[in-house]
Amino acid sequence: MSSEDERSEEPTAGGPEQLALIRETVRRAKVPKAKPRTWRGAALAKESPVARVVVNKGVLHLDQYFDYAVPEELDADARPGVRVRVRFGAGAHRVREGRREGGGLIDGFIVERRADSDYGGALAALAYVVSPEPVLGPEMLALARAVADRYAGSLADVLQLAIPPRNGRAESRPSPEPLPPPDPPGPGSWERYGRGAAFLEALAAGGAPRAVWTALPGPEWPGELARAVAATLASGRGALVVVPDGRRAVRVDAALTDLLGAGRHALLTADSGPEKRYRQWLAVSRGSVRAVVGTRSAMFAPVRDLGLVAVWDDGDSSHSDENAPFPHVREVLELRATHERCAFLLGSASCTVEAAQLVESGWARPLTADREQVRRAAPLVRTVGDGDLARDEAARAARLPSIAWQVVRDGLTTGPVLVQVPRRGYVPRLACERCRTPARCRHCSGPLEAPDERDLTCRWCGRGAVDWHCAECGSTRLRARIVGARRTAEELGRAFPAVPVRTSGRDHVLDAVPARPALVVSTPGAEPVAEGGYAAALLLDGWAMLTRPDLRAGEDALRRWIDAAALVRGQGEGGTVVIVAEPTLRPVQALVRWDPTGHARRELADRAELGFPPVSRMAAVTGRADVVAAFMTAAELPGEVEVLGPVPLPPAPPGRPRRPGEPPPGEVWERVLLRVPPGSGAALAAALKSAQASRLARGGTDQVRIRVDPLDIG
Repeated sequence: MSSEDERSEEPTAGGPEQLALIRETVRRAKVPKAKPRTWRGAALAKESPVARVVVNKGVLHLDQYFDYAVPEELDADARPGVRVRVRFGAGAHRVREGRREGGGLIDGFIVERRADSDYGGALAALAYVVSPEPVLGPEMLALARAVADRYAGSLADVLQLAIPPRNGRAESRPSPEPLPPPDPPGPGSWERYGRGAAFLEALAAGGAPRAVWTALPGPEWPGELARAVAATLASGRGALVVVPDGRRAVRVDAALTDLLGAGRHALLTADSGPEKRYRQWLAVSRGSVRAVVGTRSAMFAPVRDLGLVAVWDDGDSSHSDENAPFPHVREVLELRATHERCAFLLGSASCTVEAAQLVESGWARPLTADREQVRRAAPLVRTVGDGDLARDEAARAARLPSIAWQVVRDGLTTGPVLVQVPRRGYVPRLACERCRTPARCRHCSGPLEAPDERDLTCRWCGRGAVDWHCAECGSTRLRARIVGARRTAEELGRAFPAVPVRTSGRDHVLDAVPARPALVVSTPGAEPVAEGGYAAALLLDGWAMLTRPDLRAGEDALRRWIDAAALVRGQGEGGTVVIVAEPTLRPVQALVRWDPTGHARRELADRAELGFPPVSRMAAVTGRADVVAAFMTAAELPGEVEVLGPVPLPPAPPGRPRRPGEPPPGEVWERVLLRVPPGSGAALAAALKSAQASRLARGGTDQVRIRVDPLDIG
């Protein structure tokens, strides 16, 4: 044995510790990544040596395709639809051996392979293919381009919304084999609607009916959507359902699993996590799964042989994306139904003005139940107006009218009772107790609030108001104009000490509650589903929802009331709803009659007379006053455009994160509304897109935000 072998067998002091230190040092070392090849002098692909690429540059003046050379080594993987990395920004002077070099690496997608290029100069080569998995098909590309043009946006921005980020682990796993089409389902509860069974039959036969469905109140709507999906799958085609939030997606997911079993559909929601969601998305893209249920981003899901697109509760603001170019699910699915010649189903317990317009124009047909079915399924609705409150001693003392206390007391004997409160917080808005004058800040006139019973502060400027007194009558006592969910829960808890009180709101949303007696206080949109339905519901402070300075205030209030009331048992089972609002108002009357479709038709007629959306098309341009003025001067707008404004936008309240569309701290923005008659919306979007592209090409750095068909126009 050599001396070296002898030394190697001797234990080394601290050996394991030294090895661990070396491993940790290597792990933490910032080893530079190998740079992609420049492909200088490399041979090009023999066939179709040019790849047309859409690069991930969302700026409008670069909203076009760019040609790149395809090295022979990348020929097999560089197929249309795959992700690539390319160099972008190199000048025409940086050419070596016939290849443009330099520039920064950015992501992109190959949209086409070509034999030659329209560009006369030297081409840069593809840096590398990120993955050979095709994720951008021709149908999605055409849809993304149509959405970008409709909303005055860029193709790259739409593709960022449409295609989820890559996950290598999910991509490496194979998708399951597709299952054979199921048998056509029976009509089930669709028989309650006049044309419901015929609608399912048309889907199962391969037809493409278009319907606006006003669903009856109750828990059946997820199962009815599942039957529409099953009928479409039975025809050998795919189906797509988009709902506002994950809670409702889970309900439709469960209904589909109960009806068809597992493995026939994918659930695409943010709650799934990036790896699972991308794995499900790939199963859809590969054709392994033919049905999709998801939230907003699922509107772009690459379902093969699409036979049905469906959207539930299109009036929910969650359906409008807050990322450029701000598409709305309803409009995107309308485009898909038109381009892919598939069926369209817009369903809701209520009815938006846009849905009424689809029926009025003949683009879709109504799918409703007769009045006898409505009376059987809907709860009894009772109203409490200002006159009733003035005569009610209990209401003056504790805000809740006597009829509400009675309904709560009776309802708690048979099940849970829902209480809808339109504002979140402890005492969100305050007023003088004596004369009801709103309490406002002496510095900026902003509304005062007392969150969590702390000192008074201004909602706008954040200053304290310890020595506040009413400017009208001098009183120093305050009363809540709108009592928040927590305060309401406390009041009801004191009134019914033996009954549990649960709250559901932005901080904590309940999915469901058991059938046991309980008081459930919720803000609009956060109402949990009750097992067997609620025994009763109170809709408080209805005036607060009706008096918002918004064109959609009445429509939105009715939608939120109906969504809550639809969770209550029908009249035959004793279900009762009490709404605290003036009974003569149109939305309140529509709730009492349970006639959301009639309300939407009347709203549509009023807006048509005044030239308001959706009869007209509108766009909002916001930014600093001087920047907006310069933009409007340079824009070549259609001759029939009507300019409304500019008006200043309210500053963002201090102390909370800046929301999309709000001015930066310290800046004052203005908004201009542009209105055009029907048929001119495409010309308006094209003009705004051209003006924005020209401004950016000239080096404009100040932000100008363009939003076509904004939800909130005041």
